Amino acid sequence: MSTKAPNPVDKYVGSRVRMRRIMLGMSQEKLGEALGLTFQQIQKYEKGTNRVGASRIQQISEVLQVPVSFLFEGGPGGNINAEGFSEAPSPAYVSDFLATSEGLALTRAFTRISDAKLRRSIVDMVEQIAAREQPDER
Repeated sequence: MSTKAPNPVDKYVGSRVRMRRIMLGMSQEKLGEALGLTFQQIQKYEKGTNRVGASRIQQISEVLQVPVSFLFEGGPGGNINAEGFSEAPSPAYVSDFLATSEGLALTRAFTRISDAKLRRSIVDMVEQIAAREQPDER
């Protein structure tokens, strides 16, 4: 009996569900309750193990307070924007970063900084640190 690998789109949509759920500080259990599912089913959706049907995607987007398109943005198979035109996919490293707890924490904290000069200074500092870590990458 062979196990079939999850479809890349299912995995991607699941990772976007996970990312948004974590951004909202919502547990898998709370999301499951809102959808009438167990947290185990949410885990399977987030891993891409189980496919998410169209009506469930609609429900999830409502609970997570995002448009359905958010769950597909930057994913495999191309992006379609609100006007129906294809968009270039965002680099995978961005969604990979945002899917981590550190990435989300950093993003949340950074977006709360209202001073544009301070935000720019932080970006400059992080770029300098990164340049020291990877001097041959330039």
